Amino acid sequence: MAASQPMDQREFETLQYYLKEYGQQAEVFAGQLELMENGRMEALAAIEALESLVASDDGTVLLQVGGGASLRAKILEPEKVLLNIGSDVIVEKTNSDAVSYLKDRITEMEASQKKVAETLEKLKSQMNEIAKRLEQGYSQAEAAESHAGHAHNHSHDDEENDEE
Repeated sequence: MAASQPMDQREFETLQYYLKEYGQQAEVFAGQLELMENGRMEALAAIEALESLVASDDGTVLLQVGGGASLRAKILEPEKVLLNIGSDVIVEKTNSDAVSYLKDRITEMEASQKKVAETLEKLKSQMNEIAKRLEQGYSQAEAAESHAGHAHNHSHDDEENDEE
């Protein structure tokens, strides 16, 4: 697109459409990042709980029941951990194997988060480029209108001078 050639209406509408679509995609990716971060934090909390369970002398832990309320609970089998590995499949693992599994899951989540964050950054960059092009188009349109209006005023001046 040449700088002197004004942007046509169809290009304006196309760019505005892409900007809106990319904005919606960016929201989806941001939501995915938030979900992954929540999953990562839950896994870290689970690791902390499992490790503190091993460190406990009598298997007594604080069990959070929600709403800021906790109970002292005695875990009968601290070495047997039931772990949801996806698709509602639950397996029994030893405490250390469960911690290892959760650490691996965190590593996978962090790798996925990095990819999604990179994709989101590329999308934001494209959105910035589109916004710049739209801004240039608006500026060119305003300049063209201003120039047309200015030329129109000169023609009136000439007519007034002719009348004198």
